[in-house]
Amino acid sequence: MHKLENPFQETLIQRHRADSCTVVIFGATGDLTHRKLIPALYNLAAGGDLPQQFKVVGFARREKTDEGFRAELEESNKKNSRQGHDATLWASFSQNIDYHCCEFQDFEGYKSLKLLLEEFDKERGAPANRLFYLASAPEFFDQIMLMLRQSGLNVGSGGKWARVVCEKPFGRDLATARHLNEVVNATFHESDTYRIDHYLGKETAQNIMVLRFANLMFEPNWNSRYIDHVQITCAENLGMEGGRGGYYDTAGALRDMVQNHLFQLLSLVAMEPPTDLSADSVRDEKVKVIRALRRYQGVEEVSKNIVRAQYIAGSVDGVERVGYRQEDRVNPKSMTECYVALRLFVNTWRWQGVPFYMRVGKQLPKKATEISVHFKYPPQAPFPTTLQRGTRNVLVIRIQPDEGISLRMLSKLPGVQLLLQPVKMDFRYSTSFGKASPEAYERLLLDAMAGDATLFARRDEVENSWSFIDEIEHAWHNENSQPPMGEYPAGSWGPKDADDLLAADGRVWRRL
Repeated sequence: MHKLENPFQETLIQRHRADSCTVVIFGATGDLTHRKLIPALYNLAAGGDLPQQFKVVGFARREKTDEGFRAELEESNKKNSRQGHDATLWASFSQNIDYHCCEFQDFEGYKSLKLLLEEFDKERGAPANRLFYLASAPEFFDQIMLMLRQSGLNVGSGGKWARVVCEKPFGRDLATARHLNEVVNATFHESDTYRIDHYLGKETAQNIMVLRFANLMFEPNWNSRYIDHVQITCAENLGMEGGRGGYYDTAGALRDMVQNHLFQLLSLVAMEPPTDLSADSVRDEKVKVIRALRRYQGVEEVSKNIVRAQYIAGSVDGVERVGYRQEDRVNPKSMTECYVALRLFVNTWRWQGVPFYMRVGKQLPKKATEISVHFKYPPQAPFPTTLQRGTRNVLVIRIQPDEGISLRMLSKLPGVQLLLQPVKMDFRYSTSFGKASPEAYERLLLDAMAGDATLFARRDEVENSWSFIDEIEHAWHNENSQPPMGEYPAGSWGPKDADDLLAADGRVWRRL
């Protein structure tokens, strides 16, 4: 057998070997299961990454047979599988999928679930690990946790583990997040609790640490001495399609995206090097970033540093769109933001004085998520031309779509005159490695089965991020003096106030 020359690499390979287990999906008839979870498990099977002893049990309230449930999943897999659909592979894979009909609060149904899992153990000839995936609406979490605890399903048998994966949103403020954490931790130990954020399953998000800490050209310059500012953009070109207005109008961009997705990206960019790659070492450094965020208290500070807005009627990709308040299931007098731009500061030695600008919005011109690191101008430019705006060195990390990394730098134009022009070095996953990146859920499900919590949020990280968000929400909903709600036409890049936020600092948003 060929021995790996790099013991660190060997450790990583060992760490991501999934243990044999049964995955129980609560809310198995929902959209997440059909579009993401089952196609992810199917693609893992296609890649030979699933353990040999593997089962899936769909747990939901609708009456279905095993065969009917499998047939529905097959149709969804044909539409959503990254690697396409192979009928022979599906026939083998789907034989390991069963359906269990039960109300979430029905204790007898959990007892029968336990008997079903024990029957699987007898077929295997040994007890199996259990992974419970909460793909249901958050309001059912309490009931599911209570039933798992009372039925004893939360405790592994025969030395095997039992773990839980919790989907976002994990709470809607600090109080509800703390309550959920108490409920979950009363049922599962924190080390067996996996709070999922699919952004961290994307290849480029994972590559941020490699980019920073495995390339000496970047890390010595990754600080306030060389970096002028950082921008994080998450643009969506959709609105409230699919009846999502009912949920979104109770959440908004700040709760729905900033508290989890964008804060995760921020922490990866701003964190200090971890002592090792263990889950807690990485998460220790990430939570320090959230704790170090400068707090904005009161309406005046919030209004000065944070912009909120709603889209009005406009056109996206040539298609006319109605305004947010005219969307289905949205309150016509809604004060829920579907766009937010923030100026943040991380009060650490490394980042003192460096602003982090973040923006997220609906009905923007394109769908894209990226991080751009804007370096300072050279202290002296010994050239006959003056460096102008737009000629900075900029490192762009594209999270989606077209995952990759590009670096803009200055070069001399060919010719007899000394003229400078920005050029770009571009790395794309799809072309550099000759294969498509796995879907985020593939990596995260595999990590949960392997017991690697690095890419999952820890309790203190969730609660610290909600603590920060709550202060903004309280200012926005102050009865005596509410900050204004801006507007922007659908298909534009957001409200003028967001441009003014950067213009006040002599900066502009990067054009995607």
